[in-house]
Amino acid sequence: MASEDPPGDADLRLRAENRLHSVQLPGQDPLAVTETQRLLHELQVYQIELELQNEELRSSRAQVEAGLARYTDLYDFSPVGYFTLSRSGEILQTNLAGARLLGQERARLQGRRFALFVAQADLPSLNTFLELVFAAQPHEPCELRLATESRLTVQIEATLASSGASCNAVVADITAHKEAQAHLLLAASVFTHTRDGIIICSPDGRIIDVNAAFTRITGYEREEVLGKEPCMFNSGQQSPEFYDEMRRTLARDSMWSGELRNRRKNGENYIESTTISAVHNANGQTQNTVTLFTDITAMKEHQQQLEHIAHYDGLTHLPNRVLLADRLQRAMIQCLRQERSLAVAFLDLDGFKAVNDLYGHDIGDELLVALAQQMKAVLREGDTLARIGGDEFVAVLVDIKNLSDCTPLLNRLLQAAITPVKRGERVLQVSASIGVTLFPQDKVAAEQLIRHADHAMYQAKQAGKNRYHLFDVHQDLNLQTQSQELERIREALTRHEFVLYYQPKVNMRTGAVIGAEALIRWQHPKRGLLQPDNFLPLIENHPISVELGEWVEDSALNQIAAWHVSGQDIPVSVNVGAFQLQQDEFVPHLTALLHAHPDVQSSLLELEILETSALQDIAGVSRVMHDCQALGVRFALDDFGTGYASLSYLKHLPAEQLKIDKSFVLSMIDDADDRAIVEGVIGLVRAFHREVIAEGVETPAHRALLLALGCEQAQGYGIAHPMPAAEFPAWIADWQSRWLKRGTDSELSARH
Repeated sequence: MASEDPPGDADLRLRAENRLHSVQLPGQDPLAVTETQRLLHELQVYQIELELQNEELRSSRAQVEAGLARYTDLYDFSPVGYFTLSRSGEILQTNLAGARLLGQERARLQGRRFALFVAQADLPSLNTFLELVFAAQPHEPCELRLATESRLTVQIEATLASSGASCNAVVADITAHKEAQAHLLLAASVFTHTRDGIIICSPDGRIIDVNAAFTRITGYEREEVLGKEPCMFNSGQQSPEFYDEMRRTLARDSMWSGELRNRRKNGENYIESTTISAVHNANGQTQNTVTLFTDITAMKEHQQQLEHIAHYDGLTHLPNRVLLADRLQRAMIQCLRQERSLAVAFLDLDGFKAVNDLYGHDIGDELLVALAQQMKAVLREGDTLARIGGDEFVAVLVDIKNLSDCTPLLNRLLQAAITPVKRGERVLQVSASIGVTLFPQDKVAAEQLIRHADHAMYQAKQAGKNRYHLFDVHQDLNLQTQSQELERIREALTRHEFVLYYQPKVNMRTGAVIGAEALIRWQHPKRGLLQPDNFLPLIENHPISVELGEWVEDSALNQIAAWHVSGQDIPVSVNVGAFQLQQDEFVPHLTALLHAHPDVQSSLLELEILETSALQDIAGVSRVMHDCQALGVRFALDDFGTGYASLSYLKHLPAEQLKIDKSFVLSMIDDADDRAIVEGVIGLVRAFHREVIAEGVETPAHRALLLALGCEQAQGYGIAHPMPAAEFPAWIADWQSRWLKRGTDSELSARH
């Protein structure tokens, strides 16, 4: 650029005139001037004028150069690109900004086609644009995407040069503008199409805009709410203090979030999840507030339903175990604060199982619902009645001092439970056994209180049912000792201290080994090998008996598989207790065990159940037996003859085999009545086409009499004592060898 402007034309003319006036002819008298002198004088004047002209020329050149410099600066450093393009689209000239747009040096652009720098998809637009320009046709600016590293979006405008051979194009980078435009379009689309309602308010809190979702949620059209305040939607279900706190939070944090209970245009209340944000200007002043809200009414209703399902019994709609625990815990805290007492009553219906078996579960459920309503009706407002499963209920009786205070309530509960319920032509009637414990006299945790009441309930049942029994804290010490023993048994199961011994079963006529009975033993680290009588009675009807029974089944299947690998398929029978058999998961668990032992034929597993336990629930046991037999598992009815089973019972129990109880077998030689029982059982088995096996065979006389009566299968000490699994194959080999060589009664009596 020029450093300063050259002198103007007026300045130059003034200086020239001053210089001409200063030129004097030689001599004092102008008349004496010779021709030569005059010519010299004219020459001098001419030179001066020539110098003046040169100076004017230099001044004009300086002005032109200064102007050119300014033009060059404007051309090269313009924020837009200037291009001169030929008819074929070649770049004839460009400025620095244009070169930067194309990402090239200016010197390398001359002669190259502009189309080389345009995205392929936009070339048709460029060609059409140039055709219109050179045809001097009306046209709009053209937007193009550049095929350069920058990937810019540009807008090109052009005018045809006077010669018509080229055009002058202006190319502007509009990438940021397009992105801003896209962002605005996106924001507008979100505002219009989002499922969340949006309210925009002015600084004074009046509505200036809403979106379509707002109308869908509230029912109000946009024109109905403009200029109004959002308080028009208030349902009145939230206090003025609530809204005051909301405004304070919004002023402090520029945001508030929570739930609002508002009213739609049709008057219907709804719940919304709301976020209100303040939008500030550059000076930090609130320019607008933006409210985003979602209708969560359906979600809240569903949540309430889930909470009801989680805290209330689905059949009786009484509190369930979860809600009971919460209410009991709260009641215990109040008792300690107010120095009062409460009673926990555990109630179990007497005879309800018989109703289920006789009339079906539907009638049983109707009875439960009716009894729940009757028992709840006799309690006070602050008391709680909960159903914790099956026909078991727990009542929490608050604000009492001693047992006498809650005695009327307990009697009313007993009366409510025994009140007949009529369903159609049926009149259903049961009773209840109630166990009661008092807090804080029984100062234990909430769950322990329920367990203590449960223990007391069993005492009431044993005392004759239809009564209540108070938990004895001192007696509980004995129960704690039993609990410790149970825990030791559980620990033994975890430590793999239990083992199975196997007692052979044989055919006394052919000598064939037909199977083995798995008998549990406890290899106690201090007391040695313990027989079942030392620990099984402790866990009868306890959940740990189920765990131990499942372990026996799994271990027996493992042993069957191991013998199968060694080439021997030996059927194994295991004893199943009544408590385990009555579990809902018995069949599914057995199914899973069989699937876990795919190499074991299910027919090699036999389940022995006591006749006495089967008689407790003949229909239920029969269903379980049929389900297990569908898996291929066999059944034996153990200790047959001790349960006084009728022919009808035997008909409904699909056991393949009956075992004559050893108490009859041991004494049948000397006791005619026992012999008659054994003979009768054998005849009964034949009539029902079942197998029979005798337990307690200890002498050759037992064997001979049983064979004479028609019973060929037997087990007992006269054949072999129970033995570890590792000894069983050797015993079989020895037994078969002795049977083949001698087969006499003397060998049969040998102790093994």
